Amino acid sequence: MRVLVQRCSHAKCVVNNKNINEIDDGLMLLVGFTDSDNKDTILKMVNKVINLRIFPDKDGVMNLSILDTKGSILSISQFTLYADTNKGNRPSYRGAMKGDKAKLLYEYFNKCLSEYVPCFGGAFGENMEISLTNMGPTTIMLER
Repeated sequence: MRVLVQRCSHAKCVVNNKNINEIDDGLMLLVGFTDSDNKDTILKMVNKVINLRIFPDKDGVMNLSILDTKGSILSISQFTLYADTNKGNRPSYRGAMKGDKAKLLYEYFNKCLSEYVPCFGGAFGENMEISLTNMGPTTIMLER
C-alpha cells in the first residue's frame, strides 16, 4: 500500500463538472494498493496517517497530527502510484491491485479513517479532477 500524504488548506474532487467532495485544513491522500495488501495493512496505514506529525505547533514546528488539529481528509484512489517505468517510457501497472479488490480496500481504508477524523472519498475508477493548495509544501510518501 502506498499513500501520498499532502498537507493542505483546501482540496477538491470534481467528476463530470460535479463537485464530489472538498475539504479545508487537513490532508489530501492519494491511495494505491498492491496484491499483498489486506485489512491488516489498512489498519497499520490508518494508524500512521492519523498520527503523522506534519502540522505546525504554536512555535511553527511540525509536531501536530491531524488528530491534534481536528482537520479533515480527502482520500483519492490512485492506482498509478504503482507505475513501473523501469522498462521503457510507458508505465506498467502490473503492481497495482485489480479494481474490484482495490475498491473494497479503499472503502475500508476510508471507513477506518472516518472513525478518527472526517474522511471524504473521491469517485473510485472515475476520471477525477483533483485540486489542492498544498501547505508548506508538505508531501510525504508512506508505504507498507
